[in-house]
Amino acid sequence: MGAGPGRERGVSGWGVTGLLEGKSTIVTGAGKGIGRACALEFARQGALVTLCDVDERLGRATTDEIATHGGTARYVRADVSVSADAKLLADQAAAAHGGIDCLFSCAGIAGNGTVVDCSEEAWNRVLAVNLTGMFLVAKHVIPYMRERGSGTILNMASISAFWGEPGTVAYNASKGGILGLTRAMAQDHGPEGIRVNCLSPGFHDTGMVDDYFEAQPDGAEARQRIDRLLAVRRIGEPDELARTAAFLLSDANRYMTAASIVLDGGLSAGYTWAE
Repeated sequence: MGAGPGRERGVSGWGVTGLLEGKSTIVTGAGKGIGRACALEFARQGALVTLCDVDERLGRATTDEIATHGGTARYVRADVSVSADAKLLADQAAAAHGGIDCLFSCAGIAGNGTVVDCSEEAWNRVLAVNLTGMFLVAKHVIPYMRERGSGTILNMASISAFWGEPGTVAYNASKGGILGLTRAMAQDHGPEGIRVNCLSPGFHDTGMVDDYFEAQPDGAEARQRIDRLLAVRRIGEPDELARTAAFLLSDANRYMTAASIVLDGGLSAGYTWAE
C-alpha cells in the first residue's frame, strides 16, 4: 500500500523532478488509462497520492506499482457519483497525508447515442459520473484546501466540450458542463487561494479510445484517418498528458486559473466531424 502518513517525500529512485514534491494529491479514476498514467507520474514527481477507482483490482494494481518504485500511494474504493464515497475519499486522503493540496478529477465513462437513441438510464449515469462526480469530490475536498489557504484542482474535460461530436450526446453534454463547472469554481474559490483549471485532451491511446475505434465499421481505417487529421500525425500517449497535468497542478503554474488547456495534437485546429 506504500508508505504511511509519516513519510514526507513521495518517491525515491524514479529521477524525481519534484514538481509535486510532498503534495497530498487525489487522483480519481486511477485504475486505468489516463488516470493511471497520471497517478504514476504524480508519484514520480514526489506527490503523496491517494487514488480511487470503482474497480478495486485495477485501483490496487496502480497503488502497488507506485509502492514498488518507492512512491507513496493509498487506495480508496470510491464511486465518485456517491456523496458518501466522495467524502470518504477526501477524509482518508487528508488523514493519511495531513491535508489535501491537489485534486485531479479524472473519473469518467463514455456514452453513445443521440437524444433519441440514448436511454434515460445511460444519460443519467454518464452525467452522474462525469459531471456530478466532479462536483461531489470537489465539495468534500475544498474544505480541506481552505484550511491550508491554498490548493489546486484539475478537472478532466475533453475537446468534445468544444464541438458537437455525433452520436455521443451524454458524453458531450457532460464535458461541456465541466467547462462551466471549472470556471464557476475558479471564481468562487480563487480568493481562498484555490486554483481550478481543466484539461481538454483529444485522442490518447487508452482503452476508451480503443473502444471508440472498435465501434467504427473499420477500426484500423478510422485510426489512420484520425492520425492524418492530427498536426503531429499520431494519437497521443497517456504519459505525455500526465506530464502536462503534473505541471498544471504544480506551484510552477501559480497564476493560471479558470483555464481549459487543449492537448489534442492539433486536431481541433483544423478538423470538423463533417469531413
